[in-house]
Amino acid sequence: MQSQTAGQISVQGAHAPGNAAPQRRSLRGWLIGGAVFLIFVGVLIYGILDRMHTSAALRGETATLALPSVTVVTPKQAAQSQEIVLPGNVQPFTQSPIFARTNGYLKRWYFDIGAHVKKGQLLAVIDSPEVDQQLQQARSNLSTANANLELATITRDRYQGLKKTNAVSQQDVDNAVGTYNANKAIVEADQAAVEQFSALVSFEKIYAPFDGIITARNTDIGDLINSGSNSNAKTDLFHMAQPGVLRVYVNVPEEYSQQTTPGLTAELTLAEFPGKSFAGTLVRTADSINYTTRTLLVEVDVKNPSNQLLSGAYAEVHFKVPGHVTTYVLPVDTLLFRKEGLRVAIVNNGKAELIPVTPGRDFGDSIEIIAGLKGNESVITSPPDSIVAGEQVQIAQPAAAPASAPGGTKQ
Repeated sequence: MQSQTAGQISVQGAHAPGNAAPQRRSLRGWLIGGAVFLIFVGVLIYGILDRMHTSAALRGETATLALPSVTVVTPKQAAQSQEIVLPGNVQPFTQSPIFARTNGYLKRWYFDIGAHVKKGQLLAVIDSPEVDQQLQQARSNLSTANANLELATITRDRYQGLKKTNAVSQQDVDNAVGTYNANKAIVEADQAAVEQFSALVSFEKIYAPFDGIITARNTDIGDLINSGSNSNAKTDLFHMAQPGVLRVYVNVPEEYSQQTTPGLTAELTLAEFPGKSFAGTLVRTADSINYTTRTLLVEVDVKNPSNQLLSGAYAEVHFKVPGHVTTYVLPVDTLLFRKEGLRVAIVNNGKAELIPVTPGRDFGDSIEIIAGLKGNESVITSPPDSIVAGEQVQIAQPAAAPASAPGGTKQ
């Protein structure tokens, strides 16, 4: 019994080292399993976090892409001295229609259109027999009145001499003196009538009132001439102009009225003289704004000694107006026409703002802004009509210029 027990103990003792190995293997398995589990959990968590990050980035990118993309420009400051070009009407310095001052028929004319005449030169003669006859009758009446006055003078002197010897009464002397005074008044009246008809006869000859050019002849030999002494219209025989100096009348917009003052230089360009300009000087203004056109009428004088410029022509007048305020220039596609007035949209801290502006000159593809801008704004070009103040926008990056191939050609 004891030997059996001892044998069992010896057998158990012999098998004791073999039991530790399975235990170690079991522990290693648990460790490996735990590590694999932790790795799996880590990979799972990383995947979830990465997916969450990707989703957040996608949402952010989607939100960014959802913002309207706009292009912007910066206002350009306009030159302080600016040139304005306005239409002008060229007129002679002096022009006048030549009317008749007596009735009759045109007997002869001496100059036609385009003729250069001097002051006092005879232009035409009117045949007026009625006036000639009236002058002759007035002279005859004057002769009769002078004869009566001479007789009255003799009678007065005689009666005054007889009165000294009391040969006649005072009444006779007074009658003689009264007759003399009456005849003297008749002579003066007849003399005035002679002078009147003499003046009318002198009007039968039409003279040039100044040196100039005949621009129109409105009558011919045998035409009835009316001086306008009755209800009929006057007859203008000729039109004359003095083109040595020309007046150019220009309507200046009200916004430039304070800068267009006498002494300002101007240049005229005309279609019939391409590439050539004519110097002029602003000499006077109307000093009043026209209620209808809201413009200031100014006069520019241009010397024309060779008569190269023709009166009545259309000209473009260039004024160099000194700037009184700082103005800016923007493309016309930046403007927004709203019921509140003209607006431009700018970007401020990622948001759109609508600011009112006052326009100036229109240059076609660009426009002058005289009020409303500071010059440092980012103005949106071609803004959508639906844009509102406070709307989130993003500024589009300018496109990269295409690469140039050797030789200067673009790929």
